[in-house]
Amino acid sequence: MGFFTASRHMKISNTLNTSSTITGFILLGFPCSREGQILLFVLFSVVYLLTLMGNGSIICAVRWDQRLHTPMYILLANFSFLEIWYVTSTVPNMLANFLSDTKVISFSGCFLQFYFFFSLGSTECFFLAIMAFDRYLAICWPLHYPTLMTGHLCTNLVVSCWVLGFLWFPVPIIVISQMSFCGSRIIDHFLCDPGPLLALTCARVPVMEFFWTIISSLLLFIPFLCIMGSYTLVLRAVFRVPSAAGRRKAFSTCGSHLAVVSLFYGSVMVMYLSPTSEHEAGMQKLVTLFYSVGTPFINPVIYRLRNKDMKHALQKFLGI
Repeated sequence: MGFFTASRHMKISNTLNTSSTITGFILLGFPCSREGQILLFVLFSVVYLLTLMGNGSIICAVRWDQRLHTPMYILLANFSFLEIWYVTSTVPNMLANFLSDTKVISFSGCFLQFYFFFSLGSTECFFLAIMAFDRYLAICWPLHYPTLMTGHLCTNLVVSCWVLGFLWFPVPIIVISQMSFCGSRIIDHFLCDPGPLLALTCARVPVMEFFWTIISSLLLFIPFLCIMGSYTLVLRAVFRVPSAAGRRKAFSTCGSHLAVVSLFYGSVMVMYLSPTSEHEAGMQKLVTLFYSVGTPFINPVIYRLRNKDMKHALQKFLGI
């Protein structure tokens, strides 16, 4: 990239200072004493391992229990697989930084993390939408559900989520990577995020900021509107069910998914409708930590507690 091969004679002027081309960044993470860093390392190591185990157990339960070989649980297994990679895109580097004195991440490493973190997050948005669509078909069209949600359609939906997710952000990320960065190379975050990165550019680029806001908004609101539309129709159908037991059963199949949607979207929408929004750095870190680490950790617990079939399958798989 031209950013790497800039001539040594090129000078980047700034209203405050003149700096050489940045070849790496410093991720501040969570500044504290050495003892505090070690404590955080242990804490997040445990959370990371439990997240891998929790989501991995869901995948194994769906794989080995024949009763769970239905579109709903196949989508859930794929979602758990996605969560494993989503948390892995940030936590291992964060753990390494806790034990590092320099906390440096290379330029290419920073933008690779940037790409994978946002691509996996985009894929998660699409997955939540098709999971809601699956519940809509199952509850509103129960007799036609087996012929509508076929294995072929389920596979196509899963593949489409991955493809769309990984094709949503490459262009703006490549454009940002080609910008000139100068001055401080310190990112007051635990991952490479668009807000702090755009703040390090030599000059503001309003067009890029506007474009990022537009594509982020579309990514969030299109799946979110699909989810809300699906559940509006689901609620209308549920309230027409004459028996209270039937309504409870319908709600039980949707409750866990609605809880996951609320946790994820509630935190993501705070942050990424505008990458340059003036949130305090500490608040940015906490909210990002919640949806990038907290929700993948909590999701298996939600599905285990609120879904009886999954609870029984996990107990059988774990030999409890």
